[in-house]
Amino acid sequence: MKNVLNCCTLCPRECKVNRNKGEIGLCGMDYKIKVARIAPHYFEEPPISGDKGSGAIFFSGCNLKCIFCQNYNISTNNFGKEISVNSLASKMVKLQKDGVHNINLVTPTHFIPQIKNSIKQAKKMGLSIPIVYNTSSYEKKESLKMLDGLIDIYLPDLKYYDDMLAIRYSKAPNYFNTAIDAIEEMYRQVGPVQLDSNGIMKKGIIVRHLLLPGHIEDSKKILEYLHLIYGDNIFISIMNQYTPLEQVKNIEELNRTVTEDEYNELIDYAVELGINNAFVQDGETQKESFIPEFDLTGI
Repeated sequence: MKNVLNCCTLCPRECKVNRNKGEIGLCGMDYKIKVARIAPHYFEEPPISGDKGSGAIFFSGCNLKCIFCQNYNISTNNFGKEISVNSLASKMVKLQKDGVHNINLVTPTHFIPQIKNSIKQAKKMGLSIPIVYNTSSYEKKESLKMLDGLIDIYLPDLKYYDDMLAIRYSKAPNYFNTAIDAIEEMYRQVGPVQLDSNGIMKKGIIVRHLLLPGHIEDSKKILEYLHLIYGDNIFISIMNQYTPLEQVKNIEELNRTVTEDEYNELIDYAVELGINNAFVQDGETQKESFIPEFDLTGI
């Protein structure tokens, strides 16, 4: 772990800062694990949340930092509390005892080495439920390979097809190619979706795509790609929950929600493509808040 963080190239940003000496990467973090919330979470896709919730661990910082991020306070403002590798392992075991369906690592990329050690320790302490890796997909295959055999479920975003959108909203050139390479590695590790007798996911991938206002053609290209490459071996989650927050008030095209017509057009297109394994959201979804209170609960 120390060697990796001495010249950090964990993610495509490749900052090469010495995080072990307290230097801060573009993710906003040094070597110390920082977490904003550890608690059951009920707003993931049904095979993830089920009726008992997903054991979500929200990590502070982020290597992508989309301007419209709904978790802006922790991804960009870096709110959270520092915890040790040992403490993180204990928290995972505590969530299992609380009855959650899985351990859900939210925005974990910049802490891969520490998380790897925590999972190994937690398994020695009796952790047996699936581990979910919940990511923006701005990942390096080499870093994901560090987790091979430890992650059961990958929950990646596929945000943009057009590189201009990735640069404008996330300052992430070559996002699409980077993300699809990462998803390819995720699929190599976990394979097709596997559900238990209650419909709870035990293994596999759910790729999420959030429809942005005014960018339906970009979204259609993403659905085309996923269906062409993976067919019904993965789930696709097509989301309409985009919420314009304070930080986008001066970006005209982002300062509105997705219209019902936009979302319906995208769903109709998914049907035309022959996509069967998809999750969709109804019109009431936009009225709900999927943003938990980042109040250090469970830490």
